[in-house]
Amino acid sequence: MSIGHVERANYIIAPMSHNRGPVRLVAFLVVAVIALGCSGGDKRVRLDSDRNALEKTSEAIRAAFAAGDIATIVAYHHPEVVKSLSYGNYLIGRDAVQKDIAPTLERVHLEWKENVVRSMLIQGDTAVELTDFVIQGTPRKQGEPFLFRGRAMVVYVRYKDSPTGWASIREIIQPAT
Repeated sequence: MSIGHVERANYIIAPMSHNRGPVRLVAFLVVAVIALGCSGGDKRVRLDSDRNALEKTSEAIRAAFAAGDIATIVAYHHPEVVKSLSYGNYLIGRDAVQKDIAPTLERVHLEWKENVVRSMLIQGDTAVELTDFVIQGTPRKQGEPFLFRGRAMVVYVRYKDSPTGWASIREIIQPAT
């Protein structure tokens, strides 16, 4: 009887030892899923942090325009920025942006009345923002206030010298028709 019992035990144990590969695979997959879940959380935190920094960048640029603060506006632009503000108004470099902004802000006070982010894509050190906007311009000397409506696509890159760590490197404005 003890021989039958041993044989029976071997019979039960043998298949279990052969099934350890799938058990190990399942255990590995469980650990991998947990590890990926944890690392995904880190990515989510970074994504939220980046999104907040980009929102602060946009807010700071708009506030600087309203205040006429050219130095702050320029601080949020990469030295190699390229901007197409309208047909025929193509600016290359931060110095060109500064030269274009100064006379505009001398003549007109600009204030964003609306700024609706329609899309934000963040991929590593680059972000692309699509925004619909309404800017109110008020002449500093004579004239009536006016509204300028349009859409902007702004490409930001991480830039250590920007106050928020992000700077505009490409921008195109499409006036509303």
